[in-house]
Amino acid sequence: MLARLQKFGGFMAGMVIPNIGAFIAWGLITAFFIPTGWTPNEDLLELVGPIIVYLLPVLIGYTGGKMVYGHRGGVMGSLATMGIIVGADFALESGATGDPPQFLGAMVVGPLAAWIMMKIDQALQDRVAVGFEMLYNNFSAGILGAILAIIGRYIMGPIMGGIASFLGNIVDAINDAGLLPLADIPIEVGKVLFLNNAINHGILAPLGVAEAAETGKAIHFLLETNPGPGLGLLLAYWFAGKGMAKLSAPGAIVIHFFGGIHEIYFPYILMHPIMILSVWAGGILADIIFVIFDSGLSATPSPGSIFAYLAVTPRGEHLGVYLGVAAAAAAAFVVGTLLLRISPVKETEGTEDMIGSMQSVPTG
Repeated sequence: MLARLQKFGGFMAGMVIPNIGAFIAWGLITAFFIPTGWTPNEDLLELVGPIIVYLLPVLIGYTGGKMVYGHRGGVMGSLATMGIIVGADFALESGATGDPPQFLGAMVVGPLAAWIMMKIDQALQDRVAVGFEMLYNNFSAGILGAILAIIGRYIMGPIMGGIASFLGNIVDAINDAGLLPLADIPIEVGKVLFLNNAINHGILAPLGVAEAAETGKAIHFLLETNPGPGLGLLLAYWFAGKGMAKLSAPGAIVIHFFGGIHEIYFPYILMHPIMILSVWAGGILADIIFVIFDSGLSATPSPGSIFAYLAVTPRGEHLGVYLGVAAAAAAAFVVGTLLLRISPVKETEGTEDMIGSMQSVPTG
């Protein structure tokens, strides 16, 4: 089950990570040119809406389709994604901003459209007469693409738009109730199961970009990517751990905090599950500080490195953001050290194998 969850999370991340450059480009355009940005510009502001509503979801849909069935699958994924974009906008009467963009929808229909195209080809390609291969390839893709776009417009679009709006309303309700810091509890559990990229890019990023398009920042980008809790956990192992866990912690700190590869600290929790209390303490405290300072980033930092944070921190947000990161590290370190003193890790062969396997964990 854990392997399947990791594979699923890796597949979802694989649709987003190749397009991170486009997300960062959108974040920079937003940070600089919206009315509250560094250098407001009405002409360049016109780029913000189309990129977030159309370009980014289509890129995800294309990448998801390509992962399943190459370029041909990518084209099908793009057409199906356009259908749900238009269908969701129509159903929700949404403009360029406000409702979450159809990233989640693109992750669903992109691979699905490619899979349908692959199955049709497997059933029909061997029956195509010699000399008619190109005719079949072009018209089969064109006909299926048109059908998928129409289905997306009238069926999948409204469904995915409703789901995206529902998720957004839940997060807004949690935020309005002052309970946003508690979101760190399920986030850290999901991260330890290697679903960090799925949580970040599949749920939080779509909500964040909609918020950032209006205000130039979003707290959603801080919830999963914060490197502070992981740093504090690893520092605790370095200070109070034993054996392989203690010896490997300094190298893991560099990879995690500066390289942004959060997966490196997950085995330290899996081998001693009570240590999840450490990252919970750090994450919740950081989120409280983020809420108090009304902090946010202009785009999702990927990978979750302190250097990536520097690149996407908007003007006037540095104090709240970096105070939250530092507080998270301190809280996770204190709680983690106490836990290791009270309940030390029992060094076994399995523990050593788990620590050694960190070099081959999926990254993103």
